[in-house]
Amino acid sequence: MYFRVFSFIVLVNLVFPCLAFAQTDLNTDLPLLFQTGFEPTTRFTSAEYPRFAGKDETLNEKNDWEADIRRLAGSFAVNFTGGDHSQRFAEIIPEPGNPDNHVMHFQINEGWLNGNSRLARAQCELYGIRTGLKEFRQTVRIYLPEEMNEVKKFPRPISWLTILEIWNNITWSQSVPFGFRITLGMGKTAADESDLIFILDAEDCELFENGRQRYTTVWADKNQNIKVPIGEWFTMHYHFKEGDAATGRFIVTIETEKQGKQTVFDITNFTHCTKDPAPDGVTEFNPFKLYTSKDLADFMKDRGKSLRIYWDDFKLYGK
Repeated sequence: MYFRVFSFIVLVNLVFPCLAFAQTDLNTDLPLLFQTGFEPTTRFTSAEYPRFAGKDETLNEKNDWEADIRRLAGSFAVNFTGGDHSQRFAEIIPEPGNPDNHVMHFQINEGWLNGNSRLARAQCELYGIRTGLKEFRQTVRIYLPEEMNEVKKFPRPISWLTILEIWNNITWSQSVPFGFRITLGMGKTAADESDLIFILDAEDCELFENGRQRYTTVWADKNQNIKVPIGEWFTMHYHFKEGDAATGRFIVTIETEKQGKQTVFDITNFTHCTKDPAPDGVTEFNPFKLYTSKDLADFMKDRGKSLRIYWDDFKLYGK
């Protein structure tokens, strides 16, 4: 009997590597590190390499883009990796249809050439976190406008429309070993018109001397049952805990007015490089991201539409 149970557990973990029988405990009382509602006292210092400035006076603590971020990390800025303002931009604006509220808006109008790569990217970079985060969670409200329904008509499956990326460790520095990332995005599995779903994966990365990278999937998942809300605000919450196959944890939930709170992913598996003998927490991640192929960006452009996403009410907790 013992052998049969043991064999079953081994089989399940081989076939479904994201699942584990032992659930790790999560700290629901993590300290607040930073928060913002992007209200009018928050601003960008420039258009081409936007850095945040100001203080969200609607909040009473951990709300200063300069003082609080300096204590937390080296930088918190927007990066496009090429292109120009006509092709992509980020802005802090009144919420469409609700001018009393302010939000951050990413828009990509077309792809662009950067070296040998063709890109379509806008991302916030919270880099150089002074003490690596072993456990953290983020809450943010997200809105995808109605024109994002056009993405459903893209004539191929979509496996790459990233909205969040966590690096543990970064994969672009020769001085940093044991590269690893968790990527959360949206996509579709069919070439035919179909709803967008959430997709998630984790990868080890080997960095070679010539700068070439080789990613190896550690685990991956997609939720076919919960559709990405379009045309309505939803709150996305995720919780990260650093650990190995038995102790690592990554949970994603969304909440809408119509559907309430739904668990999209609940993963127990590696949340650091599988080869790292002494993981020391996350020091870089992209809490807001809109990144996809040039083909998808140009598909939208050909139809007179853009890739767009709005962000609001960001809170980050961790230690």
